[in-house]
Amino acid sequence: MNRRDFLKLTSLLGMAGTGLFPYHPALATQDRTILPIPPLLHPDAQGNINLTLQEGSSQFINGKRTKTWGINQAFLGPALILDVNQKISVTINNQLPDPTTLHWHGLIIPGSSDGGPQDLIPSKQSQTVHFILQQPASTCWVHPHLHGQTGKQVTMGLAGLVLIQDEQSKKLPLPTNWGKDDIPVILQDRQFNTQGQFEYKLDIMSAALGWFGNHMLTNGASYPRHIAPKGWLRLRFLNGCNARTLNLATSDGRPFYVIASDGGFLPQPVQLDHLPLWMGERFEVLVNTSDGKAFDIITTPTNQMGMTLAPFNQAVPVLTIQPSSESHHTKLPDHLMNISVIPELSHIPERKLHLMMNPKLDILGMQAFSNRYGQHSMHHMDMAHDMHSVSQHSDQPFNFHAGNMINGVPYHMNQPLFNVKQGQYERWVISGKGDMMVHPFHIHGTQFRILSENDAPPAPHRAGWKDVVHVEGKTSEVLVKFDHLADQKRAYMAHCHLLEHEDTGMMCGFTVSA
Repeated sequence: MNRRDFLKLTSLLGMAGTGLFPYHPALATQDRTILPIPPLLHPDAQGNINLTLQEGSSQFINGKRTKTWGINQAFLGPALILDVNQKISVTINNQLPDPTTLHWHGLIIPGSSDGGPQDLIPSKQSQTVHFILQQPASTCWVHPHLHGQTGKQVTMGLAGLVLIQDEQSKKLPLPTNWGKDDIPVILQDRQFNTQGQFEYKLDIMSAALGWFGNHMLTNGASYPRHIAPKGWLRLRFLNGCNARTLNLATSDGRPFYVIASDGGFLPQPVQLDHLPLWMGERFEVLVNTSDGKAFDIITTPTNQMGMTLAPFNQAVPVLTIQPSSESHHTKLPDHLMNISVIPELSHIPERKLHLMMNPKLDILGMQAFSNRYGQHSMHHMDMAHDMHSVSQHSDQPFNFHAGNMINGVPYHMNQPLFNVKQGQYERWVISGKGDMMVHPFHIHGTQFRILSENDAPPAPHRAGWKDVVHVEGKTSEVLVKFDHLADQKRAYMAHCHLLEHEDTGMMCGFTVSA
């Protein structure tokens, strides 16, 4: 059975009887939780920020308390407001029982401050990082990056937004009333056990397919509602899932107007009926609520392997927008921000990265999926030949922790794969050929431009500054440049942002030298 057959298979499977997904579009709006809004956290007058990584408990389902981790709170964290050209000093106090790191996803900062897997913060100890941002205004985020444990620690709740602003962005005629007409929408799927605790396991199945939940949280709440003034509403979307691709739309078909991608504003708004959002990606959109009618933000089914298990085999509402009697009179801008022209590419060095999964992990992962959801799920799929080849070597131990690779090798903490020259453009050709899994590929220390995405030109809303590119069985090309240094001790990372692929080897370190 090949991957394309298996993609068809997953659409037939379900999670009936879990009782963990209480959502229905007809639920009374007034009975639902108000959307939690992360508090804003500004640096003090000297540019200092204090973050505490801490244990807590939160209530998500059935009145049960779930053990969680958070940043300055029980679950998730505040939204940091950072100004371009401001000297920033962040002290990270790790009060968790385990070591961790804190990676500044999307920030263009030196390797010494980036928070990669080498930059360990032991339990009950602190670390201080320093940086000055010199990049366009954008919505970024922060999350742990402990190798082999990233998926687990993100699942526990360690994540927060980073809002970068500059003088140009402050002058744009956009909604800016935080928590009212400018709202974050952090989407994360979760599974719970019978005790109401997060159920997470890195095993053969999740190493191959990723870890999927059957319950969607929006800013840490189940299908909440947000009361917004009539007019233009600004939504800052973050796909904070470990492995789930999202395909966002509105329940009544009203369009999104995309105004910004991972690394900053687009030249002008781009109208979309639906917005695919891969893991780690952010998009800012405007949506018009001036008609005063309530509607849902929904995520519709995708064809990603393992994605169409119930309830995600149909449209799932994740947030209700309920306009109030108040009106705001902001307009949809015709122009947002100028973006530099892509330079001539003929003399730019090219670097090739091939993303691949060990074939044995591929087959064993699918077999584990079949075993978990029943052999009947494989009714029309013939895996006999593939499984026979695996069974011939079943007496040999298989290390799935190194089952995913880049250029034929799994991640090695102390062996960067290559060196890049500071300030020099490179054309990175990132191939997923021979592997039909989704690979949202993230590169640290830069914001890049997509030259091609899965053998096609980038969509208009994906042609701006990005730090995640979609690779799925084909080839994507990006134009990168690194303005800061990264030595072997604090190398930058490039990796698949399906966290279980990252944790099992689909990551490489690289240095940047002068």
